[in-house]
Amino acid sequence: MGEIGRIGVVTVTFNSGSVICGFMDSILKQTHSQFTLYIVDNASSDGTLQLISEYNDPRVVLIRNPNNVGVGEGNNIGIKAALRDACVTVLLINNDTEFAPDLLSGLDGGLRRYESDMVVPKIVYFDEPHKIWSAGGYFDPILGWTRHFGEGSEDDGEFDSSRRVHYSPTCCMLIKKEVFERIGLMDANYFVYLDDTDFCYRAHRADVRLFYVGSVRLLHKVASLTGLESDFAVRYGMRNRVYYVLKNLPKWHALFVLLALQIHIPVKFVFSRPRLRKFWVAEKAFWEGVSVYLAVSRGPVAASARLVVRTDDPGAAR
Repeated sequence: MGEIGRIGVVTVTFNSGSVICGFMDSILKQTHSQFTLYIVDNASSDGTLQLISEYNDPRVVLIRNPNNVGVGEGNNIGIKAALRDACVTVLLINNDTEFAPDLLSGLDGGLRRYESDMVVPKIVYFDEPHKIWSAGGYFDPILGWTRHFGEGSEDDGEFDSSRRVHYSPTCCMLIKKEVFERIGLMDANYFVYLDDTDFCYRAHRADVRLFYVGSVRLLHKVASLTGLESDFAVRYGMRNRVYYVLKNLPKWHALFVLLALQIHIPVKFVFSRPRLRKFWVAEKAFWEGVSVYLAVSRGPVAASARLVVRTDDPGAAR
């Protein structure tokens, strides 16, 4: 099957001290040792950098950003570094994950076995490893965003078979370098959340082959750094959903989805009294998403001026 090329492993950290050791222990024990780990740190203020410094391994490259530039741009910085260093593939991976020593070899083997451009593993919940979080996914034809295959299901063998899929989160995705030449890098305007949805949608439209490899397994500490229902998650989830819809869907379809979101916001938040404040967070984020799209439409200068990067938010890495 040919010699395995060097893999550029890219992870973005932001106050990741509670999870980084498990990740570092997992990646540095890989049986496939031909990799460089690019840790792109978004101005962590906890003990993340101190913990990373304790791993004295020449394969670890730390890139320190003076500000929190978000996950999308953080990934882009790492991808560019990997491509400059002649890595033939790039693994985008969250650092709130742990995995067996055969993760890299298993993914690389799947990439070549299925003659694919990108591959992803089976992702299970760290706290409930018998339950699946994602076995690949797909784009909902009505609402336009994504669904995970097998989410919440028992890992009983149903999702062991490998197959082509159209979407998967970049929580762990091995990508050939040629893909970035075809469709570009991540869209940094998302800051966090849905940047992977946008990337996969562009790949799908370009007929990039994405395979789910059911024999490779990853444990994910889902929302351990941002929280599922935190103000941060509500804000960026809604903001980016609006931006994604306006950017990628036909205008008639986008208007339908935005109307559905305007109905969904009060139904979800207003009628539950303790969550009333989150209604205002979501509603404000809706119009923020519209503003980001309009700014991007006017060109990169306007877009960069409009993008608000906050270092006081509680999370910047999924």
